Amino acid sequence: MTALDRFASRPAERRDVNAPAELYEPPLRGRFTVFSEAFIAAASQFANREAYVEDGRRLTFGGWAQDAFALAAAFQKAGVGKGDVVAIWLSSSIDFAICVAGVSLIGAIPTGVNPRLGAIEVAAIRDRARPRAWIAEDDLSLADPAGKELWFSRSSLAGLIATNRGVAPALAEAEAGDPALIVWTSGTTGAPKGAWFDHRCLQAAVGLAGPMTRAFDRRIAPPVFAHAGYLAKIWEQCAFGMALIIAPTPWNAAAALQLIARERAVSAAAVPTQWEKLVEQYDLRPADLSTLRICIAAAAPLPPQLTARMKSIFGADVLIRYAMTECPTIAGTSPGDPVEHLATTVGRALPGVDLEIRDEAGRRLPVGKTGRIFVKAPCMMRGYWNAPAETASAFAGDGWLLTGDLGTIDAEGRLSLAGRTTEMFIRGGYNIYPSEVERALSGHSGISQIAVVGIAAPKIGEIGVAFVVPADPAAPPTLEELRAWCRDRIADYKLPDRLELLDRLPLTAMMKVDKVAIKRAFQREK
Repeated sequence: MTALDRFASRPAERRDVNAPAELYEPPLRGRFTVFSEAFIAAASQFANREAYVEDGRRLTFGGWAQDAFALAAAFQKAGVGKGDVVAIWLSSSIDFAICVAGVSLIGAIPTGVNPRLGAIEVAAIRDRARPRAWIAEDDLSLADPAGKELWFSRSSLAGLIATNRGVAPALAEAEAGDPALIVWTSGTTGAPKGAWFDHRCLQAAVGLAGPMTRAFDRRIAPPVFAHAGYLAKIWEQCAFGMALIIAPTPWNAAAALQLIARERAVSAAAVPTQWEKLVEQYDLRPADLSTLRICIAAAAPLPPQLTARMKSIFGADVLIRYAMTECPTIAGTSPGDPVEHLATTVGRALPGVDLEIRDEAGRRLPVGKTGRIFVKAPCMMRGYWNAPAETASAFAGDGWLLTGDLGTIDAEGRLSLAGRTTEMFIRGGYNIYPSEVERALSGHSGISQIAVVGIAAPKIGEIGVAFVVPADPAAPPTLEELRAWCRDRIADYKLPDRLELLDRLPLTAMMKVDKVAIKRAFQREK
């Protein structure tokens, strides 16, 4: 029996093919303890199905496994073994996927490093992860010839695979509670922290997929493979036999739109700023998007005008998903939810996930009160890698994870975000949550994008500054117009005190609005 069919003979779990789509179970047969088992089974059962598409290159599940086994043998020969951390410092690509699987097969721990991070951030990851090996783009300038780290260049991967084709690596004996991967936070408010997940976390993502995923879907891949949106969902990909279609780097709206049409994608996930660009691009150059079933907006509610345009153009369900590096699945809306829910909430806690709103003392708050969001879920991280103090501060004594986000839960269980704990500002003694002001302003026809930031001010403490990208640069809205628009929607003390017009909002490496950069730039100019 070969390694590829070693687990294929395990008994199939019962599956009701007549179940509603949102209850549809994954087609992968068998019961698995660790990711490598599920990966091998998928390679056997879905051998000829596409797993990845990238710029004309196509890789089946069987081909993915063959390359991963060869690379695993090469790593093992070089001295990489169970429990070693391997840093994958590559752009989102088929090569990245092969490396993750190859590292996992021998029980080593893959961790992705976003190529957009700066030298200081990469150095911080290196210090905390203490990798045994690095797989990097062809610039190996950070490699230390005298150090104990192993370095592999991207250009060497093809040769390593060819040389070790057919060589059987010694598969690691792993347990469900063993570390499976490490994902790094973006580092926008400090040094990156490595959230580590065991195999049970990865397996839990399969059961939390909900209406987003059906068997053999073709999905536009997450833009950053180094993030939890890819790494923590890799077991889900194998369980559903899903093909991931990789958009070119850097992300481009025109190319992404044509990719959806050409590859007949059924689902796509993007942050709101990307969906805005896709809608703009469609208006310029329409494409056949009839295969799209689900449009997923990550991280934040959608402006009502944008939601309406997406539904009109794409003819697909629009879903909001709320997650974070430390807990890759938390809450979401449901197919058919009205536009007002998509514009003001991130939906309800998903099955198996518990949410609470607590005050600064850790006491649970009643419905409608704003406080810190706590979560408990089977997919949440087990801790921060090599950071016991930070791990202790991330969890409450009862095992709940502190998210760092502020929000409210209404009587129907819907969660509305009020911003990060670090974003809240105090104006004249009143707490103001930027997300609430942004939601109130988002319906204004003169606004394309908006970010509200608290800026220090004499006497009153802080004021709210609205940074706006106008819908029509030739006729931007005025501060008076925006204040009048909000006056019947939010309390008067929450109205923006100042308006700053921008050509664009700066984005983080994860394509989210970078409020830290906005605030720094504003303070430098003043």
